[in-house]
Amino acid sequence: MRVFVFFDLPIETAAQRRDYRLFRKYLVKEGYLMLQESVYAKLVINDAQANAAIGRLRQHRPPAGLVQALKVTEKQFATMEFIAGSRHEHEELDTMEEFVVL
Repeated sequence: MRVFVFFDLPIETAAQRRDYRLFRKYLVKEGYLMLQESVYAKLVINDAQANAAIGRLRQHRPPAGLVQALKVTEKQFATMEFIAGSRHEHEELDTMEEFVVL
């Protein structure tokens, strides 16, 4: 399962830019990967972890702007179509497959 975070935060004042930076740093620290500008996704094991991640997002939300979260199953995520660009250009390790480094 994946948790998508979409956000649109104001960056007109120095305080708003600081809030934007802190929120983005929080997302990266929590394990979210950037899919597009202001669109991040995190891989979670089950619905309970997805709900916990969304709860933590609520605690760290910025004071202004719009933040949205969406839970998507791996089956739904696999049906994503790339209209422009390709997955290979933005490939990162974001699967549930385990691997062994020897």
